[in-house]
Order: sequence, then C-alpha cells, then structure tokens
Amino acid sequence: MRERRRRGNFTDAPASRENRTGQLCWGGYIQMVKAVQPKTLFLNLQAFFHRHWRKALPWREKVVFREEVSHLILAGCVGVLGGLVNFVFFLAIERVQLFFLHDSSDPVSVAEMLPAWQRAIVPALGGVLAGLILHWGPRLTGGKPATNLLEAVVAGDGRLPLRSGLVRALSSLASIGTGASLGREGGITQVTATLASKWGQLSNWPPYRLRLLVGCGAASGIAAAYNAPIAGAVFASVVVLGNFSMTLFAPLAFASVVAAMVSRSLFGIGPWYSVPTFEFTRLSQLPWFILLGVAAGLLGAGFLKLLRASEEQFRRIKLPIYVKLGLGGLIVGAIAMQFPGVFGNGAEMTNRVLGGRFPAGEAPLLFLGGLLLAKLLATSVTLGSGAVGGLITPTLMLGASLGAAFATALHELKLAENLPTTTFAVVGMGSMLAATTRSPLLAMILVFEICLNYSLMPPLMLGCVVAILTAGRLHDDSIYTEPLRQRGLELGRDSTAAGAAVERTVGDLMHAPVSPVRDNTPLSDVAERFLTNANNYLPVIDGPGRLIGVVALHDLKEFLGDGREVPGVIASDVMRPVPRFVTPGQRLTEALPIVFASELRNIPVVNSPAERRLVGSLARAEVMAILSEAIATDNTQRG
Repeated sequence: MRERRRRGNFTDAPASRENRTGQLCWGGYIQMVKAVQPKTLFLNLQAFFHRHWRKALPWREKVVFREEVSHLILAGCVGVLGGLVNFVFFLAIERVQLFFLHDSSDPVSVAEMLPAWQRAIVPALGGVLAGLILHWGPRLTGGKPATNLLEAVVAGDGRLPLRSGLVRALSSLASIGTGASLGREGGITQVTATLASKWGQLSNWPPYRLRLLVGCGAASGIAAAYNAPIAGAVFASVVVLGNFSMTLFAPLAFASVVAAMVSRSLFGIGPWYSVPTFEFTRLSQLPWFILLGVAAGLLGAGFLKLLRASEEQFRRIKLPIYVKLGLGGLIVGAIAMQFPGVFGNGAEMTNRVLGGRFPAGEAPLLFLGGLLLAKLLATSVTLGSGAVGGLITPTLMLGASLGAAFATALHELKLAENLPTTTFAVVGMGSMLAATTRSPLLAMILVFEICLNYSLMPPLMLGCVVAILTAGRLHDDSIYTEPLRQRGLELGRDSTAAGAAVERTVGDLMHAPVSPVRDNTPLSDVAERFLTNANNYLPVIDGPGRLIGVVALHDLKEFLGDGREVPGVIASDVMRPVPRFVTPGQRLTEALPIVFASELRNIPVVNSPAERRLVGSLARAEVMAILSEAIATDNTQRG
C-alpha cells in the first residue's frame, strides 16, 4: 500500500508540475495581450510599413485600376441602384392606385369597372395632389430648381439636385397612380440618374464622371423598366450623352445589364408583349410598311406640335401649378368617360390591340381611330399641364393603334390580306417611337426587346427609317431636345470629327468659374480682388448672374496709377464687352477657334448663348495640352 501510494505520488508529481507550468504560461500570455494596447499595435504596424513599403510598390503597380475599370465598377453599382428603384417605384404606384382606385390591377381594367363620374374625378384629384407636391415640395425642402437629364449633360456639369428630383418623383407617383396618361419609366430614370449624380457629388468627382453617372442612371432606368438592356444603353448613348464612343458605351452597357438582371430577379424574364411570328420572304410584302412609316412620321410630327401647343396654352393660364394639373386631370377624366383605355400608361391597351381584343359590337376601325385620337389628346394635355412622367409607353400605344387601324383599313379594302394586323401594330410602335425620339436605332432595339420576335425586324427597320425622315421634314426637334432648344441651349452633337480628343466636350474639361464681380462693385474692391488671385481678367455679372463683360487688370492702371481713391467708379465703368465664350455641350473642335482667339487664360463657360449664365471656366492651357498630346499620339501611330 505504501509502495503504491509512493508510486502514485511519484507518478502524479510530474503531472501537477506540468499543469502548473501550463497555467503560468497561459497567464503570461493573457498578461502580454493585455499589455499590448491598440495604440502600440498601430505603432508597430506603422513601423513595419515604413521598413517594407518599397517591397510593396511592384505589387501596388500590378493592381492599379485603370479608369475604364473604375467606370465599369461604378456602372455596376448604378445598375443595381436602377433595378431597386424600378422595384420600389412599381410598389409605390400600386399603393397609390390602391388608395385612390381601391384596386392595384391594371388601370384600364379598373377604369372600366368604375362609374363614369369616378373616372372623371380621380385623375383630377391626382392632378391636384401632384401639383401640390410640385408647389410645396421645393419650398419645404429648400431644394434647387429641377433639372432634367439632358440639361444636366448639355448645359451643366452633371449635377442633378437630389431634393428636387425626389419631389418630382413623388409628384409622378401621384399622377401615374391616379390614371395620368404617362409612363413610369420617366420617374425611374430620373430618380436613378439623380441618385447616381448625388453619389458623384458627394465623392467630389469631376464633371465628366458626373455626366457618365447620369448616363448610367438613365441606361439603368430604361433597362430595368422595360427589361431591355440593349435599349437602355442605346438610349443613354444616343439621347442623353449624344456620344457612341466605346469609352462611354462600355459602362452604359454594363449598367444596363446589371439593372436588367436585378429587375428580372424581381419580376421575371417574360416579354412585355406576346407577338406571333411571321416570316417575310418577298419584297412585295414590304411596300405597305413604307406607307405605314409615312403615316407614323406624320402622326409623330403632329404629336410633337400638339404637345408644344398644349404647353403654351397651359403656360398662359396664370394659376398655381396644382390648379393646372387638376385641370389637366379633369380633361383626361372627361375623355376616359367615353374611352377608359386612355387611363394609365397604355401598356394594357397595347396588349389588347396586339391581341385583336376589341369591344364587342364596335367596328374595329372606328374603335381604333377613336382610341388613337383620345390617347393623343389625353397624353398631350397631361404633359402640357406640367405633369411629370415618361412618354415612351404612351407613344408605343399610339403607334400600335395607328398600325392596327392602318392594317384594318387595308383589309377592309381587300389589300394586304396575307399580312396580319399584329405585324402592322408592332411596326407602328417602332415607327411612332422613331418619329418622336429621332432615333431609329433605339426604336428598333426597344421594340425587339419588349416583343422578343426577330421575324418582324425587316418591316420594323423600314418603317422606323421612313418615319424619322418624314417627321424630320415637318418638325425640327425630338421630344427630348425641343425643351432645350426653346431655352436656347446648344446640343453640339452634330460633329463628325474622329478621335478621342475631339469627342470630348467643354463640359468634360470645365472647372469652377473665375470668381466674378458684380457690375456695381467699387473699383477699390475690384483692385483688391486682383491682388488676391493670379488672373489678369475678372468676369463681371449682373444681378441674375448673367455674364455682361470682363475687367482687365491693364485697364485699371489709369485709375490706380497715382494711388488715389476713386470712389465714384464701379466695375461696369471699366469693364470690356462680353468676351467670346463657350457652352458645356460644345465639342472641343467647335471651341478651338474661340480658344485660339481668346486672350483669357480661363475662358468663360455659360449655360447658353441666350441666357449667358456663368457656370464655369475652360483653361486655355489645358485645351492646348490635350490637342498637342492628341497630335503627338497620332503622329507616333502613323510613324
């Protein structure tokens, strides 16, 4: 027993020592960790970095992102944003419609079940609400005046005000949810582009990148709204940015694809419209679509003129905006009492026209003609009153009605009986869109993507080309450029010069304006301004901020040479006439003569020749450097 106890004590002794040793080591580790404070750890890491930073340089150079890659990453983020905005916008419209109409299904189907008086009153109430949002929203939020996408790109630096954009989006929800004849794609595109622009503003990115973000937002909005990624990229390239260079088109396409995929994950992948296949195998089948293209061009030009006339009539009404929108809604409601098909954006009625589903007991030709005129008037009144929304979907409905009516008339005359009415309706959709947007490529691609039927492409292409040629002879501008032309903004998109340098615009290189002086600034203050900056010229503006001249340092010598005060002299007394200026939308090729002739180091940039509001400056040396680099690169490639 003793021996066993001794043996047990003997064998237990090493184990106990080992445990004590482990406890001592663990306790020391804990004390060591507690002793290492975060500050000490940071200092150690900093010292390690200072010792070994040179070894990291080769790896750093290998992982540097080119600007094109960065733009693709940004475009992908904007694409996700566009898909989510589309989803939120769709749910919000359903909630508004459920509140006013007590049903969230298709607006046309709901309107057909409503009493006639309710069809008239609901759009009017929605118009008043939308107008109140536009009236009080900017006052309550303190937002800047709203700017559309094209104006931000053509006459600005890509900055879209966030508060005003959200106010307009809320107004659009109120209008569309109560039956206004507008599409939701306008609000989705505007909100996505505004959020993308705000992201760039918070990051202090240069104007050219802000414009690219606005374009990616527009591409994402169209791609998500119509499940049409190619059309989204083309819309942003042709309509918004006016530039098809690959450096811009690549991020636009990337944003469109991401937005469409997000939208498909939420709504599915089915096409908007179901169209049966029809194979075109003979040239004799195509002349009818040339005539349809002419008719679509005439209708498109008439639609644009009607929109302008409607806007002018509502502009003459000296009443608050909510009264105008309420009046516009009341007119749409009165039309809907007889033609409930004008309710909403027109997607459901387009489906019915494509499917040949007309009311029983009515002659198809009379029904289609009446629906076409009713939708034409309802859309013109809605937009003319000041409502916010898109026009692509209503335009597609107008084209479908025109094409179906054209085919019905031919069939009643025993002509083109082997050509289905659906084919004419689809070609009418594309032709009408081409006539109003002045972009046949956009019209072809969008109609193809929303129908997913390639067999109709030959007559669709023919109709779109003929429609744009016909409309161009009768009306100068598109539905997007006309508001800019009315404000005197130059688009600067007709240059055919090649090369990356000449593709850039003044807005891409524009900097903040040289800090101007007011026309009533005393001469002593003007002199002090010259002493605090390196400019030899200072722009002079009036109260509204219009450029009215420049003050040259050389011209002040006769007043300041003797060192005496000249209290009666102000800036307008010594200023020179308005110098030659440029606008943000001008190509560098168009601005070069002004740059060469100017003696100013920073050439003034104004929003438009008509308004002459100072928005930036163009560094003469920077333009010369870009031009020299482009010439040197070209010579090297030739050599």
